[in-house]
Amino acid sequence: MICDKGEGRLAVLIDNRQDIMVISHDVKAFVEKIVKAVLDYEKWDEDFEVSISFVDNKEIQTLNKEYRNIDAPTDVLSFPMLEYDEEVSDDEILSDEEYIDAEMPLGDIVISTEKAIEQAKEYGHSQEREIAFLLVHGMLHLLGYDHLNAEDEKIMFQKQDEILNVLNIKR
Repeated sequence: MICDKGEGRLAVLIDNRQDIMVISHDVKAFVEKIVKAVLDYEKWDEDFEVSISFVDNKEIQTLNKEYRNIDAPTDVLSFPMLEYDEEVSDDEILSDEEYIDAEMPLGDIVISTEKAIEQAKEYGHSQEREIAFLLVHGMLHLLGYDHLNAEDEKIMFQKQDEILNVLNIKR
């Protein structure tokens, strides 16, 4: 799916590798809306490509073990394509890229639909809300945010809440 987002274009590639949740046209449109909202919130206005894969617990556990050395399923994994330097602005990062007429790949987000359904039940909210949260969380990772320490976690989680509020997605 490709959509215009302000001055830039956004390509959202969706790969469904599971049979636990139906990934309908409405779900795909919802995913694109969430991705666009995060980029708009962060004021990214270039052409970007994001890949979203929906998998089961078994596949995400394999990825989690391979890339994070954690042999357990998780809800979301993010694989950023851009490298960030805290001393460099977004404009400087983009000017160094050699993508002129194509979307710049931000990275890949992998979501376990199985885990999302489990967590939605556990937290007492809808599956839609859980998917939205995981997408926002994954997108923020692609944009260089992390939660390795308390200060960074506070910033990232505040942004997550603000984006979900802008989208009117409540707990």
